[in-house]
Amino acid sequence: MMIGQLRGILIEKKPPYLLLEVNGVGYWLQSPLTTFFSLPEVGQEIILRTHCIVREDAHVLYGFATQEVCSLFQEIIKINGVGPKIALSILSGLTVQEFSDVVLEQNISKLQCLPGIGAKIAQRILVEMQDKLLKWNTSKTSTKIFISPKADPKQDAIFALVSLGFKQAEAAKAVSKVQDTTQGCEYIVKAALQGLAKV
Repeated sequence: MMIGQLRGILIEKKPPYLLLEVNGVGYWLQSPLTTFFSLPEVGQEIILRTHCIVREDAHVLYGFATQEVCSLFQEIIKINGVGPKIALSILSGLTVQEFSDVVLEQNISKLQCLPGIGAKIAQRILVEMQDKLLKWNTSKTSTKIFISPKADPKQDAIFALVSLGFKQAEAAKAVSKVQDTTQGCEYIVKAALQGLAKV
């Protein structure tokens, strides 16, 4: 039986994992950073669209802020050689609209700047997703961004980059080069990723 949606209390969040309590049962989910950026404080109620992948050794549950992001994740993992880890990396570094733009523009370099994506995989993604994008309506992709005012956005950004696959020192160096760190974690992560792409 597939789990399509969960509604419960956010107990813990540590990218890419979050713990959601639903009627007394705690569910561990993996989510892209774009979903983490829209999460409220721990202790608040949230609703996530989900996708479950059954392996021999585990059942892995993935959670998304919107059905659109969930559907895109499901399409990306259908591509040969592209698993959930790469799909999460893509959806952590790019919004649905940004991913659509990358595919339409055939911007292979922007895909390759994301962890785990080499030239062959990037090219395959661009080719196979081009036709599928005709199904997408990307005008409703924005989500409300919420970062706790008590959080340290620079530390959160470093942690987020590490969860994407970058080394701690590499992530810290990239964040330190971001000039404006007053706009929050999401801005810092995006600016750091742009800096890493130029290296």
